[in-house]
Amino acid sequence: MKEIEERLNEEKQRMASMTAPADFKNRLRSALDATPARKHKRRKPYVLMAAVSVLCFMLVSYNYNAVAFYGKKIFGFEEIMTGTMKDLNDKGMGQIIDKKTTLSDGTELTIDGIMTDANQLVMYYTLSNPQGVGDLWGDVFNPDKITGFFTNARAGGGMAKVNDSGTEIKGTTYFDPVSPFSKKLTLHFWQGVKNVERSITFPYDPNKAMQTQIKQSINEAVKVDQGKVTFKTITATPTSTVIEGKMNVDNFDRIHFGFEGVKLIANGNSVDNLGSGVSGSKFDLRFDGLPQELYSLELAFSEFVGYQKLAELIPLSDDTHHDLEGKDLWIKRVVTTERGVEITIETDDNLLLDDVSIQNGDKVTPLKTTINQRLEKKVDRFTSERTMVFDTNSMPDNLLIEGIHYVKKYNQKIEIPVE
Repeated sequence: MKEIEERLNEEKQRMASMTAPADFKNRLRSALDATPARKHKRRKPYVLMAAVSVLCFMLVSYNYNAVAFYGKKIFGFEEIMTGTMKDLNDKGMGQIIDKKTTLSDGTELTIDGIMTDANQLVMYYTLSNPQGVGDLWGDVFNPDKITGFFTNARAGGGMAKVNDSGTEIKGTTYFDPVSPFSKKLTLHFWQGVKNVERSITFPYDPNKAMQTQIKQSINEAVKVDQGKVTFKTITATPTSTVIEGKMNVDNFDRIHFGFEGVKLIANGNSVDNLGSGVSGSKFDLRFDGLPQELYSLELAFSEFVGYQKLAELIPLSDDTHHDLEGKDLWIKRVVTTERGVEITIETDDNLLLDDVSIQNGDKVTPLKTTINQRLEKKVDRFTSERTMVFDTNSMPDNLLIEGIHYVKKYNQKIEIPVE
């Protein structure tokens, strides 16, 4: 053991006596200088600028959707606000404008405030005139559109209420959504009996737009008798819920039913329908805002236009009732006039006969036109009475009906995932 300790002590003393060579520093510097320098990759200036621009865009877009602004309450419109809009106003989700202008007849127009989100802009306005405005309302003020940076928002519906003295109107008008990049907006409206176009510009703060709750695709289609209806997207904001889609339905406009039979169901309850619009093959369905606590969401495609092919040969006689595959048809009168043969019929309001003609022996005369249509209100439904005109003077034996357009029950459901 003693021998080992002596050897270790000798080695320790040897290492302590070691020194670096005199030219060690210079040799190390030479070796480092000889090593090729690593090239740092530099982004070109315009690439960096583009990245900054994209980042700024993302931040602005994010802020538009995410910032929930609690502003001041818009007063004086409680009587014409729906439940949802009243709740939002009570929470101060609107934007006070208080911009005034005087119309040609002396009526003062005040834009009191607006509420905006990704689905729409709601404008609250007042018309006041000590001489009275009630009788002149439609001639005095007709909102048309709102323009601004990247904005051309058309006016939709609205509601208004005249005070007891007829000197003031409180109203709302709904517009398409406005751009989050607009800092000021211009209301264009028509006024006076000559429909003179006027405008008024007011400031707009996009940061006061309300937060979008749901924006996602649906991409579900329902096959109907004469085509297909595809529901593409849903956008739910505090003020409304909009479902957009496309359709290719040959007989959509043959009856006046539209999308009345399509319901939005949230948490098992039907959401109020605010209306719908159709432009070419595109459509949008508007519903009230969704509940804050959302557990389930689905579209109920209950009823829509349908078509049934028939081959009915009906003997013609006054005041007779006929059954068209469960649908009522009354033949009320069959007469010959200077226009030809006229057959007055009555059916349910949303029932249209297709490919109609009359038969007299071997002679078949197609329908020329339909006149004198009028609605009748019955106890449980509306019926439509109209007169079909055929270009012939020969009294027919039979009425030929090849098909019917009608409201058909489809009873299909589309579940919309809720995250």
